Amino acid sequence: MEENVPAGRCVVAVDGPSGSGKSTVSRRLAVSLGARYLDTGAMYRALTWAVLRSGVDLTDTESVAKVAGEVDLRLGTDPRGYGVTADGVDVAKAIRGPEVTGAVSAVAAVGAVRELLVARQRQMIADAGRIVVEGRDIGSVVAPDADLKVYLTASEAARAQRRSAEDAADVAATAADLARRDKLDSTRKVNPLQQATDAVVLDTTELGIDEVVARLRALLTERGVA
Repeated sequence: MEENVPAGRCVVAVDGPSGSGKSTVSRRLAVSLGARYLDTGAMYRALTWAVLRSGVDLTDTESVAKVAGEVDLRLGTDPRGYGVTADGVDVAKAIRGPEVTGAVSAVAAVGAVRELLVARQRQMIADAGRIVVEGRDIGSVVAPDADLKVYLTASEAARAQRRSAEDAADVAATAADLARRDKLDSTRKVNPLQQATDAVVLDTTELGIDEVVARLRALLTERGVA
């Protein structure tokens, strides 16, 4: 059972490319704040898993949207350990595999998919009230009224090293895949990866996780919402 969290609205939007530290920072920050945590990328990955399982062509946007409208996605919001299921199947590990990773940008680029999941994400934020949300369009689209908007970034080399360590993969191959996803995510027509105009940009290349979390806590304290 998930723990109760303190009262008082506090929405933190954390955006940035893969390997910038979004997930680890967001979870740690949520625990520190006694808040919920929402990994919007996991939602798109779980949907991608369902699309791949259905066998529809990734370029058939109508069929992809149909799967999105029918699949039962469930995502926990406990930062200490959250589950991800699709139609009752635990997909927490499967959605991090190479097949889903290679297809998620294409699925996430479908306008009807983003419209559906953004609406659900906004409802989850409203229900939680106190939450840290990570993704690629949180500050600019999903939660434009967030109390704090952060755009995490890091050098390409650092991002590739981090992600290859997580996945036990070749650094060069990981760097190439990150570059591919960066291009797809930043150039898609609907809700592309972008920095919100009022976001705080934080380069994590030379920073430890604890340092990043401390800086974000200080920013929230300045705003009176920590």
